[in-house]
Amino acid sequence: MAPKKVLRKVGVVGYGRLGQFLVSRLLAQGSELGLELVFVWNRDPGRMAGSVPPALQLQSLDALEERHPDLVVEVAHPKIIHESGAQILRHADLLVGSPSALAEQTTEQQLLEASSHWGHAVFVARGALWGAEDISRLDAAGGLQSLRVTMATHPDGFRLEGALAAASSTGPRTVLYEGPVRGLCPLAPRNSNTMAAAALAAPSLGFDCVIGVLVADHSLTDMHVVDVELRGPPGTTGQSFAVHTHRENPAQPGAVTGSATFSAFWLSLLGCCQLPSRPGIQLR
Repeated sequence: MAPKKVLRKVGVVGYGRLGQFLVSRLLAQGSELGLELVFVWNRDPGRMAGSVPPALQLQSLDALEERHPDLVVEVAHPKIIHESGAQILRHADLLVGSPSALAEQTTEQQLLEASSHWGHAVFVARGALWGAEDISRLDAAGGLQSLRVTMATHPDGFRLEGALAAASSTGPRTVLYEGPVRGLCPLAPRNSNTMAAAALAAPSLGFDCVIGVLVADHSLTDMHVVDVELRGPPGTTGQSFAVHTHRENPAQPGAVTGSATFSAFWLSLLGCCQLPSRPGIQLR
């Protein structure tokens, strides 16, 4: 008799559009992929009514230990990582879908300490960042001098806080912010995740030296545009290695997450489940 297949148990925190997509895929394909959805949590439990089986609805994150997850996937809001990230790592690996949370140094340190203490991994989804592995390799080789990430979309696609919440686009295309990614993340926690992922991919520059640019463009009613520009130090000829990628991601009007990011996140989830649990922060 063949041995019974051991399923990797996955919990999902957040049930917005991305959370709904992941839950649907896990319910439909999880078993054949060796995955079992063991809980779904949402700040507003009513949002799960009629679509998430009652037995899978988790009423409190404090009770997630009872579901014995191997991996907890956060697709809610950076506040969840701030408030509960370290606690989740007591019981499971964590896939962070809101990497802007790591711009807060206290949170990053808490996650690193919990990861080391409990032996669980902190995975960070690359999301809409194109070329993450290439950036990491170049950075590790000492060949990265500057990195700039520009995200442009229609103003309705932004969820801004603090001083940026009162900012208005004065023309067809307005730069709302240009500066270190660390300064942008608390002002646009749901619109800076691609930039935060870039900061994590390039630790020699990090949140303080990777430049983020947020642009409100009224012509982009159904699309998110991400430009990544990087440059290496001058070589013997005085010329520098340089790369510029331009990514156009279709998106529903007013949506925070572009269409292609859904499949990218699903692949990140699958990749995490295939890796051994190793302490530390790893971009996936």
